[in-house]
Amino acid sequence: MARINLLPWRETYRKEKKDQFIAILIGVAMLCAVICWLWISSVQSATENQQARNQLLEKHIAELQKQVDEIKELKKIREDLLTRIKIIQDLEGTRPVIVRFFDEFVRAVPDGVYLSLLSRTGEVISIEGVAESTNRVSSFMRNLEQSDWFTSPNLTSVVAEPKAGEQASAFKMTVRTSAPVDTTAEGAAK
Repeated sequence: MARINLLPWRETYRKEKKDQFIAILIGVAMLCAVICWLWISSVQSATENQQARNQLLEKHIAELQKQVDEIKELKKIREDLLTRIKIIQDLEGTRPVIVRFFDEFVRAVPDGVYLSLLSRTGEVISIEGVAESTNRVSSFMRNLEQSDWFTSPNLTSVVAEPKAGEQASAFKMTVRTSAPVDTTAEGAAK
């Protein structure tokens, strides 16, 4: 039998297989590195793209918020203007009412009654004056009570005033204003 030594051939075969394995291993490692690099690049690109979109959205949100604030300010200004318009309309509507108060007041004052002070606080008018007699004060109160524009005359004090005459009296009274509904509506329409 012949003796053939196959060890060098096996050794060469093993070395080739080992070199192939190392080459495949290096190829797979390089392929993994390339795949990882591509994956990381795509993730970074997607992250940067999303951040750019977020910044754009934040910019638009800030612009919209600014517009919302301007709209709120305009609504506030509108409400203030509507309030002012209502006040002006109320004043214009009640302007003839004051003239009617004075007209009715002059009609209610009888002869022999002289007024020295007339002041108004809200709906209450305070009156101070001198009358030739207490009967004239009573007549004045009755005239105020009969008027559609005044109610609840209240005499607070009557004091004799000898300087103005023998029966003269100084008086103080209050009366409430009450405009008739029909007349106020007509005055507001004018």
